[in-house]
Amino acid sequence: MSQDQSLLLSDEETADYKEAFSLFDKDGDGTITTDELGTVMRSLGQEPTDQELQDMINEVDADGNGTIDFEEFLQMMNRKLKETDSDEELREAFRVFDKDGNGYISAHELRHVMTNLGEILTDHEVNEMIKEADLDGDGLVNYEDFMTFASELLTKHTKC
Repeated sequence: MSQDQSLLLSDEETADYKEAFSLFDKDGDGTITTDELGTVMRSLGQEPTDQELQDMINEVDADGNGTIDFEEFLQMMNRKLKETDSDEELREAFRVFDKDGNGYISAHELRHVMTNLGEILTDHEVNEMIKEADLDGDGLVNYEDFMTFASELLTKHTKC
């Protein structure tokens, strides 16, 4: 990792990004291909074309090798976090998790999405994630909880 990128991220943030990177890097070879990117996007209900996937890779593929390595992934995430201020983008993200459309993210829905991403979580891990985002303490994450939690994350990650 370059010194510029490592200075901007805490150890915890770097670990979070490595975990996210591993969700995409299905074969564990240290790079994300268009196939791997497509698999993750389809698991989230998106239907990108091959050209859209290639364009997404090319947008951040600094060395031009056709894949995204961890350093390029960090740059992409940093760029996306700075761009993600649109309410509609956050609503879309909320809808990905709120499978039944009732306006709340339950532990079951969170587990379902994470499993689709290849992340097998224990009950304890799912409950901790819900508790961290559940600002009103009702055991569910509503849109307001989600917005506040996402805004705090974005603020924390874009203080650079």
